[in-house]
Amino acid sequence: MHANLDPLLPTLIKNYIQWKAIGDSSFGATPGHPIATTEYDFEITVLDIFSLTTSATIPQQADSVSMADALIQYGYLGNVPYSPSIATSLRTLEHFRLLRLCKPSFSVEAFAKVICDSYGIPYHRRYRTILADTFDIHLTILRHVSKQVDAALGRDTPNWRVLNSCPPCTYELQDEPRLQFCRMYVMDGGNSAKRITTLGDRHVGDMRNFNESDYLLPHDYVDSFANEVQHRAKDVVASEPIAEITSQSPEEDNDNLAVTSTNVMAEDCSKNWKATASDEKKRMWAIFEETGIFVAACRHGFILWYADMVRSGELAKYPLAIISKVLDVLGERSLGAYDIGCGFTSTIENSSLGENFRKMESRMCVDAFHGYAHNYVCQTKNHPLGITGAGLEDFETIEQIFSASNQLATVTHYSSSYRHHALLELFFKQWDEEKYLNVGTMILNNYKQALGIINSDGLVLQQAMNSLRIHLGELETWHAEEVEYFCMLGSEPEWDVHAMAYVELLQEMQEYETQSSNASTRFISSAPSDYVFVVLSQSQQRTYAAELSHTRKLETHRRYTAEKLDTVQREVIAMEVKLGITCRWTPSTHEYQETMKYMATRKYHRALDNLQRLVVQCLFELQKLNISQIGNYSFAQTHCKAIQSAVKKYNEAASEIDPPRPPLEWSRVSHYNFLDKFNLLQETRQDICEKPCAKPAIRETMRQYLRVQRAKEEIICCNVEACRLHTAILDKEAMFSHILKSLEDDGELIFFIVKDYCTRHRLVNTQLLGRISQLYLMEGFTGDTLPGTHIGQSSPALPLDLQVQPLDDEDTPGNIDEDDEVRGDIEMLIEYISELPVAHSM
Repeated sequence: MHANLDPLLPTLIKNYIQWKAIGDSSFGATPGHPIATTEYDFEITVLDIFSLTTSATIPQQADSVSMADALIQYGYLGNVPYSPSIATSLRTLEHFRLLRLCKPSFSVEAFAKVICDSYGIPYHRRYRTILADTFDIHLTILRHVSKQVDAALGRDTPNWRVLNSCPPCTYELQDEPRLQFCRMYVMDGGNSAKRITTLGDRHVGDMRNFNESDYLLPHDYVDSFANEVQHRAKDVVASEPIAEITSQSPEEDNDNLAVTSTNVMAEDCSKNWKATASDEKKRMWAIFEETGIFVAACRHGFILWYADMVRSGELAKYPLAIISKVLDVLGERSLGAYDIGCGFTSTIENSSLGENFRKMESRMCVDAFHGYAHNYVCQTKNHPLGITGAGLEDFETIEQIFSASNQLATVTHYSSSYRHHALLELFFKQWDEEKYLNVGTMILNNYKQALGIINSDGLVLQQAMNSLRIHLGELETWHAEEVEYFCMLGSEPEWDVHAMAYVELLQEMQEYETQSSNASTRFISSAPSDYVFVVLSQSQQRTYAAELSHTRKLETHRRYTAEKLDTVQREVIAMEVKLGITCRWTPSTHEYQETMKYMATRKYHRALDNLQRLVVQCLFELQKLNISQIGNYSFAQTHCKAIQSAVKKYNEAASEIDPPRPPLEWSRVSHYNFLDKFNLLQETRQDICEKPCAKPAIRETMRQYLRVQRAKEEIICCNVEACRLHTAILDKEAMFSHILKSLEDDGELIFFIVKDYCTRHRLVNTQLLGRISQLYLMEGFTGDTLPGTHIGQSSPALPLDLQVQPLDDEDTPGNIDEDDEVRGDIEMLIEYISELPVAHSM
């Protein structure tokens, strides 16, 4: 069927546009009232949910290509290109399309049952198949018509949608304030959009591939980044140990685990996320062909791109493909959010994108909600609250997208690949249209939120500063000190690394000398004391064979230890030649003793630094949540295994130094609730107890300060975005008028389709201008109320004489976009939280 449709598409598209231009006056062609009588006329069974007509007589011209050509001229579409047995009215198909846009879970089967009930006939699966095939053809025609509309409006250039769909992000103006980040976006993977693969010996009837989307990244493009990620073990260098993995339990001790950068101290929290697991662990059931989608969207919710996750979990190649497109299309100074953005930064830097990523001053962060699940080291660097220029953006847009697209999953699990992607395309286009409709409301709400924070938190901040007798400059300095402290936490001073390596080789050589000597002694001792070479008899050969296995084992072990000793001796000699050591060090030499002393102290400081890091992170997190003082709730209850392991290793290292340090009792550590009770930390290389940022009152003041700063940045960002949106709407109106006049003068048939598009868009723009007017009249608004001049234009946008309708109470920003499902979800969440058990002190 699909192969037969392709030659007819140009004619069907042309006739569809002509039918839209004429209107639906052709409806009503019934057997009792034929429109014309020719020898080519035919009668066909039809489905029309509006008129409930059962059949129609369709006039057909002699030069008509097919019945489908004649049907579409009179507002019907057949289920097959040639000789259709039943036709569905275009109004019915369009009605079903609108229903699916508003309710993605509304299936073809459900609509077929509605039609059957309307006609008063029993449902049969045949009607579902007919409706599905006809609707597929209808969507194909609409996509081609949409391409012609885009061409008429000058929107058919590569990447036009990404570069223009969100005016607040993309419509840059002359002389506007410079924002810290040109674009802010978020990305994440979701597994609800799975698609079942072909089972058993079944064959797929629809073999088409959906290649008409500018949302979907091609599989070949995504797969080009499959080998960009190297195994984490390749980045491990045991000679430069800095910090151990926080989440490591006592049963998983690995003293040799080390990292090459202190950034891993902020990255190790990402190991708790599935997305950062190694590719070998991201296997999905073979029953799924596509296991989900990986989506990227701008801060206003507009879709940028998405990629299919094919027979795998959330592999690194999917976000890397998104980053590559961001760098190529969106350009410099972008801020991307990812739930493992802390660890993924290293992945980008170690890939082929790393140099370009740094050159374009791009960076990654974690989203606000998931960010609080990361450790405190990560939060100081990667949480939006601490990032200059991030404003009040929470980067939780993807969760909203998946919440809406979950409805689509029920109708795409068993669909073909073509229909799966066609329905995703339909969903994303409708999503973007809704986001454009509400973008003015979003800016308005963000402005109100920012003003509220500045007015409320700003007052509290000023009172706290007066009470503590501090000023803004000190808060900025202390915040920078805190970030620097956590960046340096776990690092150690430089020392003679070669001397340590040389001593370690000497110790290893001494150990292998002992092993080799013992192995050689055991092998020689296995020979009989009265050994004489003689030819053995048959009975003596059986006795010898029984002892041969044991003798061979001894010989193998002797040879193995001898080879290892020889290897280490060569390394020792090479090291001595390199360092110019003429006399080999021994345990009695001064250099050997000094190096051993440093190595013992170094082990102690490493254990102490690791314990300090865990304690500081945990106590700061609990203080932020205001639960460090609740009953006996201590950090031991949340970080028990990690801190217990660190205490154990500290006690071992403390007993080995000279003089030995007293052991630390776990029973005391588990009841500490802030740093002033943890005097042990005063012995670390970086004492934090006396720093201002360690004091709870100062920390809370710093948090308020950061929140007020982000609110002020949001005000600046909203001022820019509102002016961009205002200017874009006015420029679009001028463009619409010019293009419509040109098409009408030229007598282009597409004029009627473009006019319909512009009319609907103008109604949306009128509503957006109402939101902008509300923003301009808001008390505390500091932006420019006049439109600007788009970059590349010589004159500013001309104001329009549009009648802005007053907004009803139901359309106020506080109520917009709230439906029954959202309210139901909120009620369920409140009910769930209210039933959670509350921990009481003993």
